This record gives sequence, structure tokens and C-alpha cells, in this order.
Amino acid sequence: MSNNAAVGLDRPVLHTAMLRALELATLGAATGVNPRVGCVIMNAHGDTLAEGWHRGAGTRHAEVDALSKLDPGAARGSTVVVTLEPCNHVGRTGPCALALIEADVASVVYSVTDPGEHSCGGAERLRAAGIKVQGGLLAEEGESFLCDWLVAARLGRPFVTLKWASSLDGRAAAADGSSRWITGPAARLDVHRRRAACDTILVGTGTVLADDPALTARDANGGLLARQPVPVVVGRRELPASAALRNHPQQPLFFDGLDLSGLLADLHGRGLRSVFIEGGPTVASAFVAAGLVDEYLIYLAPTLIGGPRLATTDLGVSTIGEQRRLSIHSLDRLGDDIRLVARPLTT
Repeated sequence: MSNNAAVGLDRPVLHTAMLRALELATLGAATGVNPRVGCVIMNAHGDTLAEGWHRGAGTRHAEVDALSKLDPGAARGSTVVVTLEPCNHVGRTGPCALALIEADVASVVYSVTDPGEHSCGGAERLRAAGIKVQGGLLAEEGESFLCDWLVAARLGRPFVTLKWASSLDGRAAAADGSSRWITGPAARLDVHRRRAACDTILVGTGTVLADDPALTARDANGGLLARQPVPVVVGRRELPASAALRNHPQQPLFFDGLDLSGLLADLHGRGLRSVFIEGGPTVASAFVAAGLVDEYLIYLAPTLIGGPRLATTDLGVSTIGEQRRLSIHSLDRLGDDIRLVARPLTT
């Protein structure tokens, strides 16, 4: 971000405020159609006047939440630091850009530009009203924090995480199909926590018929966590009425799997912004081959299994030049296992 003097506060002050705004944003709802946003309002000396964050669809946006904690006129001449460009549309709530204009703030600094077709344009509206606006402060951190919502907003589909657990030689099951358990309890508990953080959990009919999974998110004692992902089943085979997923707290959704892009568009239209794939190699490979995976969550156990049960099958790679390169986002140890998070390498 250039020309920080334009907002009357030093760069370190703005950085500190943006880091605080990102921290506040983590208090919001991590699922659904709305982004997690945090806001800090400061006076001309860099003192914090108010803080706010967005708590989910239908609630006050971060900027309005912060303004609501001030007396009328108290925000006049202030600097507003917010993680996402103030919105410029009327939905369940009014436009934040207008609320800031009416509050007579002097300047607005944001991290990430709003890509929404209907919600963008807040910065332009603020500038037209004579408010100084600067974007891109800690943009890398902001983009990383909002990555799932940004994918949904930019591409019109949910953010897709593909998970599998495998041996070091890439096997997801033994030759007879048995796979419980390749990884240890720490890795399995981590999977359940990540299930709860997603809007949906997706498997194929083959996995349902072979393993009869409950597709719930559970704690270490087997109890249900407070948030449960919506089960999504892909395939054309009939499932028995006794299938465990039919007792899931959320109503399962069923798709034939012939149009994966259409499936994701349908989920996006339902306000579901993240998909956690735990299907077998057929479903996993279909999403990879279609270029529809945004993040790979891989648990590697220190064991060797051998045999034909690979974590993936044909990915549409016929020559080494077509290999699907990934960048490592994080690498951690969970008990004896390794958790690897990777994303498609972009150039």
C-alpha cells in the first residue's frame, strides 16, 4: 500500500490495526454465504475508538457493528481499518459504504477488494463522497484468511478440500478394502474438527455401500460436535434405507455425479461455500481431473500396505509434463502421522 500519510496515520499503526481486525474477523461464522470481517476504528492519534466483526448472515456487518458502539458523531474524522472492502449493496442489511459516509469518517483502509458482483464498488463510492481510501494493506494475509469465501465469490462455487489418509506408499486401504485404521487417533480427531468447519461433506455411493459412514463430526468421545456438515452423496447406485447417513442431523443431498461443476453450482446456490471430500479414489480423482480441487488435506501414516488400493486413480495425466504440481501450504506432525496441506501451484 502506498502513500500511507494520506490517511494521517503511520504505517506501523495501520499494520497493527489490520492485524487486530483480522483477529476480530476470526470470531465470525466460518461457514455460509457471508465472509468473516473485522473492523477497527481509530482517531487521528491512532487510538482505538471501537471494534467490530460480522457474526453471520442477517447480522450487522463489521463496520456497522463497530460504529454501533460509538455515540452519534463520535466517528467523525476517524480512520476505519477493515479486512474487506466495505460493501456497496443492499441485502439483509444496508451498504457499509453508506454507513461510513453518514458517520463522516475521514479515511478507510482495507486489505482485500470485494469481488462480489453486487457488493463491490464500496471504495469508489467512498472516494466519491470525499473519503480517503486505500486498499491492499496486508493483502496476502487477508487473501489467505478469506480464501474459501473468495473462491466462492469469484468462481460461483464452493471452496473444495479433498482429504485422504494413506500409507507412505500411497495406499488408502488394504487389498481387501479394509482401511480402519491407517492413521492414529490424533489425525482422526483432526479430521472431525475440519469436517465441522465445512458446510458439506461429500462421498460417493461406493463409499457409502462399502463403509456405511455416518458422515458426522464427532469429538474424542464419539459425541456430536455442535456444527455438522451437510452430507452430499454422488453416484447413481441405490442406497439402503438403513444407511447410517440417513440418520444424520442434516438432510443429505444426492447427485448423480455426471456434472461436477453443476453439482458445485447447485451447492453454491444453496448458500454452501465449502465442500470437504472424503469419497474414495473414484470420486477424488474425478474432482482432481476436472480441476475442481482448491486444497489437498493428506494424512500420511508411517506404514506400508502395497496392493492396488491407491488414494487416487486416473487423473488425466498421460505424460510427465501434465503432472498436477502442488505447493505445500503447511506440514505438521499429529502423533506418529503427518498432516500435509497443499494447494494447486499457480504461476
